[in-house]
Amino acid sequence: MLERLNQAMEHIECRLDQAVDVEELARVAGTSEYHLRRMFSALAGMPLSEYVRRRRLTLAGAEVLAGRATLLQIAVRYGYGSGEAFARAFRAMHGIGPGEARRTGATLSSQSRMAFRLTIEGSSSMRYRVVDKADFTVVGLKTRVPLVHLGPNQAIMDFVRGIAPGTMERLDKLSDQEPHGIVAVCDDLDPSRAEGTELDYYQGVITSSAAPEGMTALTVPAGTWAVFTTSGPIPQAIQELWRDVFTAWFPSNPYRTRTGPEILRTRLSPDKTAADAELWLPVEPEHG
Repeated sequence: MLERLNQAMEHIECRLDQAVDVEELARVAGTSEYHLRRMFSALAGMPLSEYVRRRRLTLAGAEVLAGRATLLQIAVRYGYGSGEAFARAFRAMHGIGPGEARRTGATLSSQSRMAFRLTIEGSSSMRYRVVDKADFTVVGLKTRVPLVHLGPNQAIMDFVRGIAPGTMERLDKLSDQEPHGIVAVCDDLDPSRAEGTELDYYQGVITSSAAPEGMTALTVPAGTWAVFTTSGPIPQAIQELWRDVFTAWFPSNPYRTRTGPEILRTRLSPDKTAADAELWLPVEPEHG
């Protein structure tokens, strides 16, 4: 998998002065467009589109300083429809406009070329199982929240605190299949997985029952799920589990993500500083 990802990185480099077709890029990587975007975001720490933009502006910055082409020629070469649009993007990355950079020989920012490597430590292993699950329903309360990669998600914390204890007790009684009990469900995430983009967040249960009045139901079709478990301080253990799934498990196993909700079941310690967690991700065979 990592070898194919690096082939995709080379494919990008050869096409920075033209449109990068993500569907074609996924074919080079030997996976789906959805999984490529998800994997790249997890491994690189930024959306694929942001990496392409920053690489283009890195090369554009070198050409601006070289002075062998007009600013408009450089703008057009790297896909900007006007000098103004190019100047805005250039300033957002480099902190200075292209004209001023050329006049003063300013110091610019640079986005290095990325290559992916798997570091094998051999000191730990991931606990997981693969489950084929019939269609089911998520029933609970729903809100729209921003995506937060590190640290607490205040919007989710405020939402959960606002749910009456009696409501959660009624929900818990509806749980009749794995993962049992109250779960957190994330759905309709932006493909870029960029920090601050929004997603649907459900606090609810997995059930075959209909949604009670005032609650929301999300129907989930049958499919395969990879189930990962961890224990540790909250929220670090859970965020590190997400990281390890995408940086270690997927590159080492013949599965890829598929479209669907992502489900997290947590059981807090008595002092609420640690948790046992179970993460359910929708997957399919890499070459199914």
